[in-house]
Formats: sequence, C-alpha cells, structure tokens
Amino acid sequence: MTTQPTTATTKGLATGTLGLWGSTVIGLASTAPVYSLVATLGFVVVAVGAQAPIAFILAFIPMLFIAFAYRELNNAVPDCGTTFTWGTKAFGPWVGWMGGWGVAVAGMVVLANLAQIAGIYFWTLIGDGSLAENPVVVTATGVVFIAAMTYVSWRGVEIGERLQNVLLAVQYLVLAAFVVATLWQFFDGTAPNPTPFDLAWFNPLGFTDWSGFTEAVLLALFIYWGWDTCLALNEETKDARRTPGRAALLTTVILLGTYVSVTVAAMMYAGVGEDGVGLANLDNADDVFLALKDGVFGPFGWLLVVAVLISAVSSTQTTILPTARGTLAMAAYKALPARFQAVHPRYRTPSFSTLVMGVVASLYYIVMTLISDNILQDSILSLGLAIAFYYAITGYACVWYFRRDLFSSGRNLVTRGILPLLGALMLTFAFVQSAIDMFDVDYGYTVLLGVGGTFVVGIGALAVGVLLMLLWFVMPASRPFFRGESLNRDTEVLVPDEPITYPRSVDGGI
Repeated sequence: MTTQPTTATTKGLATGTLGLWGSTVIGLASTAPVYSLVATLGFVVVAVGAQAPIAFILAFIPMLFIAFAYRELNNAVPDCGTTFTWGTKAFGPWVGWMGGWGVAVAGMVVLANLAQIAGIYFWTLIGDGSLAENPVVVTATGVVFIAAMTYVSWRGVEIGERLQNVLLAVQYLVLAAFVVATLWQFFDGTAPNPTPFDLAWFNPLGFTDWSGFTEAVLLALFIYWGWDTCLALNEETKDARRTPGRAALLTTVILLGTYVSVTVAAMMYAGVGEDGVGLANLDNADDVFLALKDGVFGPFGWLLVVAVLISAVSSTQTTILPTARGTLAMAAYKALPARFQAVHPRYRTPSFSTLVMGVVASLYYIVMTLISDNILQDSILSLGLAIAFYYAITGYACVWYFRRDLFSSGRNLVTRGILPLLGALMLTFAFVQSAIDMFDVDYGYTVLLGVGGTFVVGIGALAVGVLLMLLWFVMPASRPFFRGESLNRDTEVLVPDEPITYPRSVDGGI
C-alpha cells in the first residue's frame, strides 16, 4: 500500500483520498436522507399541513448561506478543524473552542439516535417485533453498529468512501422507487387519498400559524445538517482549498431536490389528512414511511425498512469523521491533550480521536438509555441547539475574518459578507426560538428542574463544554492555545501546500 509522505507542516492525514464525487457522497451520507425524512416529514406536515414543501425550501436557505461561509473559509483556511479553527482565527480561543465543542456535542447526540434507529430497524427487518421493542437488545445492537462504523472510520477514508457509495446508492434507488410508485398510483387512481398537485404548497405567504411555521422550519433544519462533513475531510481531499466547498454546495442542492420531491410525491399519494395514511396522522408522524410502505410497495415494503436501516448505519460512520478530525485539529493547536493528535501510521486516520468518539458515543447512548428512554429522546430533540450554535459561529466567523476585504469586490461582499451574515442571523434566531420553545414544560418528554427537559439537556450540553474548556485552561499544556500563540489569525494552517502528488484517490479525483 502506497502511503502519502508527510512533512512537519501537516497533521499526518492521508491527502488526495477524495475527489469531488467522493466528497459529495460523504456529505450526502452524513445527512442520512432516508432517515431524516422518516424523522421529520410527518411532524412538519402536522405543524404546517400542505405548506410542508415550502417549509423545506425555507429551511434550506440558511443552510445554503452557511455553505457559502464554509466554502469561503475553506478556500482561505483548509483545515480539518473547520468551525474550531475558523472561530479561533476570527474571534480568539474561547469562541473557537466552544465552536469545536458544538460539533462534538451534535455528533455524540446524533450517534446515539442513529444507533437506536439502526437497532430497531435491524430487528424489524429480521421480522422479530418483540426484539425491536426490547430496549436491552436494541441498545446492544446499536452499540455493535457504532463499534463497526468506528472501525471503518479508523481503517481509512477510502474504505469508508467505497462503503458509502454503495449505501447511498441503495438509499437513492429506494427513494426514487418511492416517488415513482406513489405518483404512478396517484395517476392511475389507486392512491388511498389522491391529492392533486397545487402551486399553493410553495407559497411562502400561505402559513397561517407563526408557531407552526417556526416549528416546521426548525424541524426541517435538522434534515439538512451533516453536509459539512465533507469540509472536515478537506485535508484528505484533492485540491483541499476548492473541492470541499464545491461538494458542500452541491450536497445542499441535491438534498433540497430530494426532500421536496419526496414530500410532494407523498402528499399527492396520501394527502395531509389526520386519519389513515394521511401525513398529518399523529399515530404515524414519527415514521411516515412505515405507515406507507405496504401500500406503496406491497410485498416489497421491506425495501423501505432496508433503506432506513442503511441510512442510519451509513450516517453513523460519516458522523464519526468530522468530530474525530475536529478533536485532532484541536490537539494539533494545543486546545486538547496531545494524545488526540495521534494519527495511525498506516491508515493515516486520527486513530485515538476516532476510537474516543466511538467509545464516548456508546457510553452516552447506554447511560441515557439506562436513565430513561425519554431523556434520550429529549437529548435528540435538543440537537438543533448545537447545530444552530456552531453553524452560526461559522457564519459570523466568515464575516469577521474577511472584514478587511469585504468591499474589495461585489463577489466578496455577497459570498463572504451578506450571505454568511444572513445565514448566521437566521440560525441565531433558530437557536433562541428553539431554546424558548424547549423551556416550556410541555415540550418534549420530560421535565427537569421545573422546566422542559429538552432545554436542560440542550443548554446543559453546551454548558458542559464551558466547564471542560475551563478545566483545560488551567492545565499548563493549554497555555500556547489560550495565549493565542499556537493558533491565531496569522498562524499557517497545518496542511500540505499545493501542488502535491496524489497517489491514491478512490474516485480518481473526479
């Protein structure tokens, strides 16, 4: 096996492993498109009814704006620390450290959720409903999936990318079959509740309830999250300064088309009623596909179960990637213990950080399940806080980092200033509105400290980051970072310079 030579100015990761296609595949797989639709489609329809398509489009807007921020920052600073590195260069060590923590929290929480879904759907596919409802069996199965995907991530980006090509292809084939089958039944009159397509579904002024609108858009934000994984792999991508940013923009656009087309097809097939297979039926809201699979696919309904299982498993692997590389970067710049900087000598992956991520996610999942499944569900509902938190930091960091040349050209003003700022402001609103909603005792599944458990878990997770940051601050090894010596605006990023030889690119560098 040919290995990529490194120099003292690199972190030791394998360079040139991914091209545009491979980077885009990783970004799409991280969002888990099938699972994301399963988790949100029903609740979005419950919140806004027939305005669901425009809700997905509106939620896409801040994601697109932040994708521009990621692209511009990556062009200038192609570092796998992403939000941590960019936040530190723009605002200093304290903001940067918390940005890195936001990435880690989001990854840890969603891994627990993905593992649980993988466990449930695995036993559902096997055909044993009792085991699918057994928390011990489901938890054990989920931990096995985390362990397996941790190994794949530890083994190397190239093997993970090859796996993701297959898993993503299966997901999109099933989604395409779903759209074709639902529209076929609509046009031949066999759909259970055929609902003619209506342009009013795309009317942004059609929302009649503000709380329903905000709830729907906040829910929809979740299904786009994950595309930034391709930026965390920038140092392992051919043309590290340009390819990841292009992949991020391409990923978000593909996701928009996917979600809107599937939503429209499902509405034309089942309608937005509250009875039967209607998408607003609360009994089906937590898994619309499970309610529709037999009617849409008949004896092949198991295909949707397979697609959801594959979606959860593939996202488990790709979710480990950005957090492991984020902690690697933090260690490289003295923001974490040096042990996190360890890179496997053969596979060129952040070996210690990857293993820690897998272990911590497994322990978090187990502990939350042992305490209460309701607490676990509330931690998942609080995920939007961490997502909005670190995406907003990235948007603000873009504006401030490039503040001196914003007015040097119209392009810079738009892509480095206006769009990232608008995206950051939208996500700041999403964070504040979510926190207010979660504070209500009726929000979520639990009540803690007299307020909504989702609020306590979500804000508490970010507060834990503050405590850990302060603990590291008092350690002697942290002084170069917090003094601004190991990483500041003028620090050269620890990545290889162009041009460079790319001995192995699993997709040919396409």
